[in-house]
Amino acid sequence: MRERHRNGVITIGTFDGIHHGHQMLLSHLSAKAQELNCKSMLVTFEPQPREYFRGAMVPARLTRFREKIAILRDFDLDYVLCIPFNERTSSTTADAVIDEFLVRILGVKYLVVGDDFRFGRNAEGDYTMLQVAGERVGFGVTHLGTMVFDHERVSSSRIRDALTVGDFSLAEKLLGRKYFMMGSVVVGQRMGTQLGTPTANIRLQRYRSALEGIFAVTVTGLDKTYEGSAYVGTRPTVDGTEPLLEVHLFDFDQDIYGKQITVTFHHKFRDDVRFDGLDALKVQIAKDLEMTRSWFDEHRAEFD
Repeated sequence: MRERHRNGVITIGTFDGIHHGHQMLLSHLSAKAQELNCKSMLVTFEPQPREYFRGAMVPARLTRFREKIAILRDFDLDYVLCIPFNERTSSTTADAVIDEFLVRILGVKYLVVGDDFRFGRNAEGDYTMLQVAGERVGFGVTHLGTMVFDHERVSSSRIRDALTVGDFSLAEKLLGRKYFMMGSVVVGQRMGTQLGTPTANIRLQRYRSALEGIFAVTVTGLDKTYEGSAYVGTRPTVDGTEPLLEVHLFDFDQDIYGKQITVTFHHKFRDDVRFDGLDALKVQIAKDLEMTRSWFDEHRAEFD
């Protein structure tokens, strides 16, 4: 850790989704850093602690690390520190987190946390413990209350629930932006091409996706914005297991392997289901594409 990273205002958490509640905390972090004339830092973890402990049983992740960093670039934040979450991290006591990490390594001047923040082995540390330590060694600490929208808490789990049922309007209100996924286009099994519908494929590299099914999407990161139909799932018809994002871009015929694209979701048509063979799947894909084109014809003015 370099000297310029020390003596700052710090927040710690997973920040999955960077939703409005997180954004409120980041605004407070930035304001406190300006008040104290020092740098701001967000500390996060990969994998997320719950992924380390629960594996495949973990709730769906809203944002991969690359997506999280892309979103954080829009905020007044000086540094992001990502700590590997492993056996050593998980077994670190709350006292050691404070004395060794916050005080000795980071030299924390002020700490801003959420109202449900816990830390250390077995989540033994809490806000009261931070207050006591701050008074002992000389750093400030505050926690922010819960943000509420429409009489319910703004949370990553609420956003996951909205995405599961295709309520992109509610998800956008909670996130402060439309929901997107991003990644590099990779070479797949070319099954879309075999079925007459070539797709741009992105490996999601997450235990579970917050979305599954067929969606109307727009794609950026190329020469212009393209409309398309996206599939998110494991391809049960061919006994697939790896979660994939596959996008068929309308009126498009270019080699984009290796390109970094952003896929923004607008509408859900159906869930991911198993079909009785590739012929039945091919028929359904044609119907999906027709529905998606019709949807854009009706809603295109919303994107102009």
